[in-house]
Amino acid sequence: MHSFSAPKGFTVASPSPTPSPSGDGLLGHTPASLTQVKESADQAAGWVDQNWQGWVESGVRIVFVVVLALVLRTVVRKLITQLITRMARGAEESAVVGGRLGGLLVNAERRRQRSEAIGSVLRSVASFVILGTAALMVLSALGVNLAPLLASAGVAGVAIGFGARNLVTDFLSGVFMILEDQYGVGDEIDAGVASGTVLEVGLRVTKLRGSNGEIWYVRNGEVKRIANMSQGWSTATVDVQVGYREDLDQVQSVILATAEEMAKSAPWDELLWEPVQVLGVESVASDSVVLRVEARTMPGKAGLVARSLRARLKAAFDTAGIRLTNEAVTASPAALAPTAPAAAADAAPAAEAAPPAAPAEAQQSAAHVDKG
Repeated sequence: MHSFSAPKGFTVASPSPTPSPSGDGLLGHTPASLTQVKESADQAAGWVDQNWQGWVESGVRIVFVVVLALVLRTVVRKLITQLITRMARGAEESAVVGGRLGGLLVNAERRRQRSEAIGSVLRSVASFVILGTAALMVLSALGVNLAPLLASAGVAGVAIGFGARNLVTDFLSGVFMILEDQYGVGDEIDAGVASGTVLEVGLRVTKLRGSNGEIWYVRNGEVKRIANMSQGWSTATVDVQVGYREDLDQVQSVILATAEEMAKSAPWDELLWEPVQVLGVESVASDSVVLRVEARTMPGKAGLVARSLRARLKAAFDTAGIRLTNEAVTASPAALAPTAPAAAADAAPAAEAAPPAAPAEAQQSAAHVDKG
């Protein structure tokens, strides 16, 4: 066998090495990378294929919860608004049926403010409950563990309840005051700790204007009792004093006639809601008799009606000649001293009574002589 030898000046190139199956070299890395990418893609596709149904289910559940919460909140708020409107309309109808007295029990502005306050509180509570429940359901759908959250919320609620119990008490008291319509703006009330005209009714504080112009801020939780002098009606009480010897029937007739005339004139025809009544004798003294007169009037107008009625009764009594008291008759010292004819007349009987005493004196003198 002959061996091949290269001519002089020429070299024989060695054959190129074949790629090793271990992947050394540039061409050896390409198949391995493609395999890894393919494996990663297969794993991702498998993971997505395994979880996409849960994702879709959770997304649908979250969307359903949110939409349901918004729809329910809208419906509840509309129902609350309709309920408040119906309550206000019912109050107006009862006011029309009740006449003038019913119409003035709660005026339109106060009724509107009360309805707005009640509606605002109810809508806020409804929104808080519905949206809070929806938020918890969304967190549960996302896989959040609600146990620690609820436990923390419970502890925080207890801490806030102990730390801000006065604030909670004031808020709840204010809510019930508004719901029960215990008083409103413009009412004259006595809250125990302060009294005056209501300027503002809040859920925590009530603002009052005192009789001297001062402003009181009263916490609703501190109010234990409330006297409302502006609801319903007021009573104007007048005590009429007349002389002891005056005819009470005539006095009563004059009082009723004067009150009837007053009720027919403006503005008393609107302020007096019922005929004036004479209740009877209130007290009796040695020189006077006191009769009690009452008139039912508009809230807050009792003092005005009483003052006007007193002035009219005084003028009527002057015209009728009725005295407010009987003057006591006092005897002067000159009147007590006897006159000269009276003294002589008193002395004559004394002189006539003197002679019977003479025999006794004569007997005493005779007895003295005999002893001598």
